[in-house]
Amino acid sequence: MFTVNRRTLCAIAFAAAGLALPAAAQAQAQLNVNTALTRDDPLFKGLERMRDRVAERSKGQLTVRIFPGSQLGKDEDVLEQARAGANVAVVVDGGRLAVFVKEFGVLSAPYLADGFQGVRKVVTSPLFETWVAKLRTTSGHQVLSFNWWQGDRHLITNKPIKVPADLAGVRMRTPGAPVWMETIRAMGATPTPMGWGEVYPAMQQKVIDAVEAQHPATVGSKLYEVAKNVTKTSHFNLITGIVTSAAWFDKLTPELQTILREESLAAGDFASKLTEDSLAGFEETMKKNGMTIAEVDKKPFIDATQGVYEKLGYTDLRAEVLKLLK
Repeated sequence: MFTVNRRTLCAIAFAAAGLALPAAAQAQAQLNVNTALTRDDPLFKGLERMRDRVAERSKGQLTVRIFPGSQLGKDEDVLEQARAGANVAVVVDGGRLAVFVKEFGVLSAPYLADGFQGVRKVVTSPLFETWVAKLRTTSGHQVLSFNWWQGDRHLITNKPIKVPADLAGVRMRTPGAPVWMETIRAMGATPTPMGWGEVYPAMQQKVIDAVEAQHPATVGSKLYEVAKNVTKTSHFNLITGIVTSAAWFDKLTPELQTILREESLAAGDFASKLTEDSLAGFEETMKKNGMTIAEVDKKPFIDATQGVYEKLGYTDLRAEVLKLLK
């Protein structure tokens, strides 16, 4: 279970106070959405669409405010704020939710599904809705939607990588959830968890040797300034969702609940399409800034990571998911 530290308590008060706006200026309800992404990321544009559509459909009864760069805290801290009933939400991956409901972790497992359309089948299925209901009961979180595709994640290094053996001794940043850690370990590197905002200076100061990330995040954080190689392993198909407080959500009228969930889903599709359309442009930007982008045989990496499912107890769940993908 996450602990509530001083920063988290301050953030809860910050969000609950409506960011210190005068009472007359506040809407009937307000949701503060936290994301580690930058304003240039396709998903941020999706969040802006969600904000505008929710305000329009609710006639101002519900407003959405967006905080890029993790201004409200780390994902884990914001999840804890939501558990405490604060009017906050966070763009988060399944791996971080697995601490509450194990099933979510399979969404972050290696080589699960191909592309956005593949993984979207999973996160809009009746099977997924059983996980959503379980999350409400177990941790007090409400999933608004989980179709926010950020792209495949690849290896960002300073030395060329062709096969898993090339990763021996490489300290690689990855989120701290077990499924991410075990996957990177299985690929041959040493997983090193840290916040996304710490990655650039850590690479610059050689605290870590590598990172794994999707193209929009790589370009958004200008990692081409501190790393020279992108190896397109596609080891994770990064699907994320918007998760808020069930207690806060339940205080909304049924109409506002419907608007929020419908517009969250629509915005997720919008943002994911933007991501698909932007990948080639991101690669051009990286190349122009001196990065080498290498296509490699993925089979050795696929073979190296298959044991992750058994190790974390996801073998049966994976079989259920694969049925959905047929």
